[in-house]
Amino acid sequence: MLERVIENPQNVMTVVYLLAAILFIGSLGGLATQESARRGNTYGMIGMVIAVVMTILQLSPDSEAYVLVGLAMVLGAAVGVVMAIKVAMTAMPQMVALLHSFVGLAAVLVGVSTYVGVEPIEGAQRIVHEIEVWLGVAIGAITFTGSLVSWGKLRGSISGRPLLLPGRHALNGVVVLGIVGLAVPFISAHGAGLTLLLVMTLLASLLGVHLVMAIGGADMPVVVSLLNSYSGWAASAAGFMLGNDLLIITGALVGSSGAILSYIMCEAMNRSIWSVVFGGFGTGDAKSAAPPADGAEQGEVQPVEADEVSDLLKEAKNVILVPGYGMAVARAQHPVEQLTRTLREKNIQVRYAIHPVAGRLPGHMNVLLAEAGVPYDIVLEMDEINDEFPETDVVLVIGANDIVNPGAQTDASSPIYGMPVLEAWKASNVIVLKRSMNVGYAGVANPLFFNENTQMLFGDARDSIEKIVAAMKLG
Repeated sequence: MLERVIENPQNVMTVVYLLAAILFIGSLGGLATQESARRGNTYGMIGMVIAVVMTILQLSPDSEAYVLVGLAMVLGAAVGVVMAIKVAMTAMPQMVALLHSFVGLAAVLVGVSTYVGVEPIEGAQRIVHEIEVWLGVAIGAITFTGSLVSWGKLRGSISGRPLLLPGRHALNGVVVLGIVGLAVPFISAHGAGLTLLLVMTLLASLLGVHLVMAIGGADMPVVVSLLNSYSGWAASAAGFMLGNDLLIITGALVGSSGAILSYIMCEAMNRSIWSVVFGGFGTGDAKSAAPPADGAEQGEVQPVEADEVSDLLKEAKNVILVPGYGMAVARAQHPVEQLTRTLREKNIQVRYAIHPVAGRLPGHMNVLLAEAGVPYDIVLEMDEINDEFPETDVVLVIGANDIVNPGAQTDASSPIYGMPVLEAWKASNVIVLKRSMNVGYAGVANPLFFNENTQMLFGDARDSIEKIVAAMKLG
C-alpha cells in the first residue's frame, strides 16, 4: 500500500498536506496555554515550511514561476526579518492588524487574477468558480481595509472614538445588498464581468472601513481577533479559487479559531458578537464618565512617591499586579518581573490579574510577561482572581485604566457599562502607576483614581518600578 502511495505523486501530496494540517491543528492546541505556546509556534512553523515546499514542488520543472516564487519568498522573508527585529513588543498589536490586511489583499488579488487568467469554463463549474471568486474578493476587501483602519487606530493615527454616522446600519445594509445584488449580473456576464467585480471590490472596501471606524477603542482587541477570523476565511476562499486543499483547511482553522476567540472575548466584556461584526450596533458615543448619580464629588487625587510604595509593599502579605497597555508602552515588563522576584524573596505572595482585553491584542499582557520570564502559575485570568481582591493588601495597577474602572458596574451612562472588570478597588490599598490623569483608550474617566484607598504614582512605569525595587532592596 505504501508503494502505491509513493508511486502516485498526487497521493504523496495529499499525505504531506495532511501532515501539515495536523501540525497546524497541533499549533493551535499548543497556543491554548502559555506553557505549551513555544511548542505550538514550532509546530506551526514546521507545518508552514512543509506546505510551502510542497506547493513549490507542484510547479512545472521548466516553469519560469520558480524564479518569480523564489524572488517573492526572498523579498517576503526580508520584510519579515526586518519587522521582527525592528517592531517592538509594544507595537505588536498594530503589526498583527497590518499582517491581517496583507491576507485580505492577497485574497483580492488571487480572486481578480483567477477570474481574468483562467481558461473559459461553462456550466455549473463556471458558476461555482465565479461564486468562489465573488465571495473571496468580498471577504478579502473587507479584511484589507478593515485591518488598515484597525492598524491606524491601534497606532494612534486614527482616533479611537467610534465614527457613528446617522443611519449607519441602514447604510451598511444597502452596501451589503449591493454586494449581493451585483453577483447576479456578474455571474450572468459569462466571464466578462471584470468591471462589476471591481465595483464590488470598492463597495466591500468601503464597508470594511465603515465597520471598523464605527467601533470604539474599548472594543479594539475584539476587532483584532475578529479580523484575524476574517483573514482566515479570506485565505480559505483563496484556497477554493486556487484548488489548494491545504489552504482551505488552514484558512478554516484560522477563521473558526478567530471567531471562537472573538466570541469568548465578547462574553468576557458583556458585549454581543454581532455588535462588533456589524460595526458597533447598539453602542453609543464614547463619552467621559458622567458624574455620580447621587451628586457626590469625585474627591481628590492622592499622589505618592516610590519609597512610600516600597514601604507599603514591605508590610504586605499578598500583592496583586494588574498590567495594562501603559506597562507595554513603558517596556516595563522586565522591571516588573524583577519586582516580583524581590517581593517573593521577602515571602510576599504575588499574583498577576489579567483582563481578557488588557492591552491592544488578545493575550497581549501574557506575551509580555512570558517574555520577561514571569512564572506562568502566578498569572491568573480575571475569573480566577476577581474574588481575591477583598483579601489583598496591595494592588499595583501598572498602566491600566478601563479594565479596572468601577464605572463599568455603577455608571449606566458609561460606554463600558456592563463590561466585567477587575475589581481592584476592593483591595485594602490601590497604587495606580500612570503618566497623567488622562483617560484610557475608551475615552472614559475612572472614579477609581479618586477613591480613599487609591494613591497615584505618576511617571513612566518603568522608571517608577525600578525606583520601587531599588527602595525595597535598600530597606
